Formats: sequence, C-alpha cells, structure tokens
Amino acid sequence: MMNGNHMKMEIPALGKNESFARNAVAGFAVECSPTVSEISDIKTAVSEAVTNAVVHAYDAERAENLIEICADIDDDGTLTVSVRDFGRGIEDVAAAREPFFTTKPDDERSGMGFTVIETFMDELTVDSEPGKGTTVVMRKRIGGNART
Repeated sequence: MMNGNHMKMEIPALGKNESFARNAVAGFAVECSPTVSEISDIKTAVSEAVTNAVVHAYDAERAENLIEICADIDDDGTLTVSVRDFGRGIEDVAAAREPFFTTKPDDERSGMGFTVIETFMDELTVDSEPGKGTTVVMRKRIGGNART
C-alpha cells in the first residue's frame, strides 16, 4: 500500500459468500469515483477469483476453509485486489491460465476464470505453491488513469 486506503477481510470459502466479496470490494472502490462499467469489471473479476478459490482450492465447501481478500487504493487511483486461499495450490500456473483449462471438467466448468479476470482488469498475477494455496492479485486503474 502507498499512501492510499486499505481493507482486509477473511471469509469462509463458501459459494454463498461470493456475492458479498465482490460487493464489498466494489463498495471499497467507490472512493475512486469509478464508472458503472469499472464497477462491473471489478465485481466480475473478484467474483471469478473467489469462485476459483471456492471450487478449486479445497476438497469441499467447509466454513473452516478460508479466503483472504485485501484491497488497496494508491494515490494514482489504482485498485489492487488480492484473493488468497490456503488450499491445494496450482501445480502448473501457466497451464491454469490458459483458456478452457479446468481441474473439474465433470462439473461443467468452462476454464475461463483467469481469462475473464485478464479481460476486465489491467494486470493479473497468480502465485501458487502446491499444498499451501494460491494468491491472485489483480490491478485496475480507475477513472482518468484507466486504460482506454
């Protein structure tokens, strides 16, 4: 974090918490006066990251499985959101970032989560360690500094 603002929350990795997570981050970003389109982009990206953690990080939905979400706004209006799980991790991050890759094809998963995040955010990094979890970091410049 620079000299801007910061928030941190921890939620159980349950599908029903996805909506809360995306709306909490969108509400936090309001201080940057984002457009409706920018808010939609942020909500979509956070939704994908949280859903990935719920579906892929843990063997089953349990309240003790956690997702940590942090958001920072720096002085130039850049929103940085990290979504971290403490689950199984990703064996091959490069492969997982390819369109249509999924670890759960029998669940009718499209494998487009990271692709969607890349479409709606300016930057995406994925750090993962098998057996220890994954951290997805997304950045978006809001307002006059947004990419065109």
